[in-house]
Order: sequence, then structure tokens, then C-alpha cells
Amino acid sequence: MKKTKIINYILLLLFFIFIGISFLINFDKGEKTGSAFLSVLFEILKILPCAFILIGLFEVWIKKETVIHHLGENSGIKGYIWVLLLAGFSVGGLFVAFPLAETLSKKGASLKIIFTYLGFVDIFRIPMTIFEISFLGLPFTAVRLLITVPLFLLAGIFLGTVLKKRNYRLKEERE
Repeated sequence: MKKTKIINYILLLLFFIFIGISFLINFDKGEKTGSAFLSVLFEILKILPCAFILIGLFEVWIKKETVIHHLGENSGIKGYIWVLLLAGFSVGGLFVAFPLAETLSKKGASLKIIFTYLGFVDIFRIPMTIFEISFLGLPFTAVRLLITVPLFLLAGIFLGTVLKKRNYRLKEERE
């Protein structure tokens, strides 16, 4: 076993020991940390199984050629429109976006498109945007989107371009 994996397991064990001891001695901050951890864990467990099934179906049903055509290096502006739409209808935030980004990469999507998609998932999910409008108003949300969408688009293009020049590739094999 690699040294980093052993360290990760030790840190995870220490975290659970800390939470357990916090509940035993009524340490408020530890109890709150444990409660927050369980809350997030249960939220993730509600979303991830369905998301992974959909990502699996995407891997099987969508041909590599289709992804390359619509999201590949030569997709142009339509690739960015596709990922804006994909991000808008995404659920689960980055928990789902990262596995889907890996699938898109395996199927031949451009790094520029993938980084842009990850940024758009953070700022442009339609349900969250509607929620934001209801609390902060349409003018605020419109200004935020007019500023952040181009910024994340430029950031995705920049990151993809720089990493492509450095011949960056995602790991093909998991350890």
C-alpha cells in the first residue's frame, strides 16, 4: 500500500475517533462537526446513486464520435453552448460534475470544454438560479451571470489551452 493511502486512512480514522470522543465528552464543536458530516453524507447518498446510474448510461448510450463532434477540439462555440445547457440541467453540483467530466474526457471532449463545464456547473444550475432570483432578485442574478459566465468561459479556455500545450491527460487507470 502506498504511503499516501496509509496516511489518508490514518487521518480518516483520527477524524472518526475525534467525533466519537466528542460525543462521549459532550464537546460541542466536535458534535457539530459530526452532525454536519452526517448531514452532508446523507445528502450525497441521496444523489450519487442515481447520478452514477445516469453517468453509466451516458457512457454506454452516447457514442464517442458524438461527444467528439459536439464537445471536441473542433466543436467551436456550439460546444460551449452544449455544456452551458448541460450544466444548467445538472443536479448534485460538483459531486456529479466531476465524474461526468471524467466520462466526457474519456469520450474525447476538449479540456477547454470540460473546464468550462465544471465552472458552469458551479454558477449556472437552473434550480439554484431560480432560488437565487427568489431571494436576491432578478437584477442581481442577471448581473452575476453576465459577469461570471464570461469569466468561467475564459478561465476554461485558458486552462484547457495551457494544459493542452503541456500534453496534460487525465489518469486512465485508478490505483
